[in-house]
This record gives sequence, structure tokens and C-alpha cells, in this order.
Amino acid sequence: MTSLLKSIDSGKEYPLNEVRFTADNGELLDVQHDLEGLKKQFGLSKEYFSQKRALLNGQPTGGVWHFKELVLPSIPDQEVVSKQEGNTRLYRSKKISSWLGLNSDKFFLKHEGENPTGSFKDRGMTVAITMAKHLQQKAVTCASTGNTSASLAAYASEADLTGIVLIPKGNVAVGKISQALAYGTKTLVVNGDFDDCMRMIREAQEKLSAYPLNSINPFRLEGQKTIIWEILLQRNWQVPDWIVFPGGNLGNTSAFGKALHEAHQLGFIDRMPRFAVIQAEGASPFYKAYKNGFTSLKTEKADTIATAIKIGDPVNYPKAVRALKWTNGIVETVTDEEILEAKARVDAAGIGAEPASCATVAGIKKLIASGEIKPNETVVGILTGNILKDPQVIVDYHFNKKTEHANPPHEIKASINELKNFL
Repeated sequence: MTSLLKSIDSGKEYPLNEVRFTADNGELLDVQHDLEGLKKQFGLSKEYFSQKRALLNGQPTGGVWHFKELVLPSIPDQEVVSKQEGNTRLYRSKKISSWLGLNSDKFFLKHEGENPTGSFKDRGMTVAITMAKHLQQKAVTCASTGNTSASLAAYASEADLTGIVLIPKGNVAVGKISQALAYGTKTLVVNGDFDDCMRMIREAQEKLSAYPLNSINPFRLEGQKTIIWEILLQRNWQVPDWIVFPGGNLGNTSAFGKALHEAHQLGFIDRMPRFAVIQAEGASPFYKAYKNGFTSLKTEKADTIATAIKIGDPVNYPKAVRALKWTNGIVETVTDEEILEAKARVDAAGIGAEPASCATVAGIKKLIASGEIKPNETVVGILTGNILKDPQVIVDYHFNKKTEHANPPHEIKASINELKNFL
């Protein structure tokens, strides 16, 4: 078998077609691939993926399934549930790089908000839903602050599966919950926070046979790791000095570390970039664990305007620690005010992203100011969600904030002279 499930510490192995999400002792699981076997079987190389022009079910494929040989190599093409996710742009912006103090030729923003439902979650969802169908599951479920629920709802509909999402009351942006409702999933609003919803999901898997699609599901991370491979492909396999991204439940941290580790093992890259994981100050258990040398993780009651990373008990903590060690990575925090200022800059550059995404840019700004990131280093930041995911934050900022970046509307009379005077 080219792939199996393997516990990250004890190394206990399980078959890929067994419905499980943790090892018998509770450890998290990786999807473990026989990299050397796959390399020989398909002739995998940097050039192989650079030159590949494949079809998947009759359509040109890119993004996640461009790397199918290293994601789900044993699944037949006709079983793949895909919405052509991935292929997101790698932006440059002189406006933003100038504000940050970086060379504009060495600063890039990878915008995952350009995926079908507007966030990076689609990359993981296509793989996890494909496995749910392959394993003949009937119902899929997740805990969500919004983006996961939107993605699950769309892909469950595509796959004709019953979708059930648990959302914390009062903690989900309207742009996100509206997607879950529109796509037809069963939406349950829980009187609690995200971590309460996540606890219920784990119990539902054990007692109700509902297939969970949170990032505890190792197949989710197989899709999300293609963000990194796509960056490398877009950069002609030139490794940046830094990859910077937000941290909430730490699924991306874990997936990105696995992607780079595999790329290094395969010989696609000869060095590892450094990670910088950015957390909101009010939701920063990973940062606090980093500061104490990862001797312990203390969960907390999360509080931040960046709802997508408003998580106080990150389920992927052990994998994320591993990723930080692989990449000599660091963790930093930013305030909500710093996030909003960065968001105003990203939005005004014509790119736009939700608040959690803009923690990335706020974090880069802070790390340059501290000297951790040098102005001549190459930096790739990840924007995880679309600008319209949280429109209320935009309205509140531009109507109510008294800053140079606030851009409130102006009311005039229905008169050309009024317009002329204003101009």
C-alpha cells in the first residue's frame, strides 16, 4: 500500500480505509505516504509537476489535484469530489510592501480567499469529502467559526451527503453563516464557544457515527499542504526565506510543515524556509506555549475580532509544534487594532481579505520592526479568506474609526452642483 494512517508519536499504523481520526491512545494521525515508492512509480520530480498538464474527470486540473500523486494516490479519479479549488494568485503590492518596509520584488501574498467558497478550507474539504464518499459515509459534520461550515456545506451538497455544522452562538460573521444556510446544510447554533462545538464533534464521531471534517481529520491537512507546493511551483521551486500565516486551530501550521518536510525528503527543495505563525493577542495559546518552550499548552477563552482564529484550544497543537521545529519557526501575536490597520492597507491595495487573514500582514509588520524579518529577505504571506467573509467589520471600521485609512461614504443632495462641489 502506498499510503496509510500513522500516529505522530508512537508510530502505530492503521489502514487508510479504516474510519478513525486518532490512534488508539488518542494521538493525532498523519496520512503517511511511501514517498520513495511513489517517486519511482510516477517519476516524481520538480520538473514532473512543473510540466504536468493533467485532466481530472475530463477537466483541466490544477491546485490540490495537480498533486494527486502525493495527496491521495490510490483513489480513482472518478471518485474525486472537486470544485477546481486551488490555483490561487500570488500577489505583489508596492503599496503594502512599502508600508511594511520590504523590497516589493521579494514580498508576495498568496490569496486563498479566491477558492470556490472563499477560503483555504476548500483545499482540505475536497480531500476529506472524497474520503468520506470513498468510505461510504452518509453524514459529515464540523465545528466552525464560519469558513469550515461554508466549505463543508458546499462540498457535502456536491457529494450528496448530509451536512451538519455546529456554530458557536454570536461568534460567526454573517458572510459565513449565510453560505452554510444557502448551500443547504443543517446548521446548529450552540450556546458555547468554538471549543465547546469541537468537543461535541469528537463525541458525535464516537457515539453518532458522524464523519468529522475539522482539521483533526488527517485528510483535511493533505489538501491544505498543497498551498505550500503551489507556492513553490509558482516560484519555480525557489524557497522563500519566510512563510507567514495566521494560527487558530493550527491545521495550516501542521499541514504546511508536513508539505515542506515531504518536499525536502523528495529532493524538491534543498532547505526549509522559516515559519512565522501569527495569533491574535486575545486568542494566543500557541504563542504562550512557544514562549515557554512548548513545555505545556494552556487553553484559554478566546476573544478577538478575527473570528476565524478565535480558538483557545487548538486541536492540532502537537503537529504544529513539530512543524515549528522542522522550520525553525516562531510565533508572534498582534492586537485587534493592528489587525484592523493591516486590513485597511490590504483592502486599500485592491486585494482585500477577512480580518484573520490580515493578522498575517500585521505580524509581518511587527516582525520587521523587531528585526526578526530583514528588509531584504523574501517573504510569502498567506491570506486565508475573502474580504466579503466578514463585511460587518469593514462597515464598522469605515463608518466609526477616526483614522487616516477610514473611508466613510459622504451624503450629498441629488444635484450635479453638489457632485461638482464635492469633487
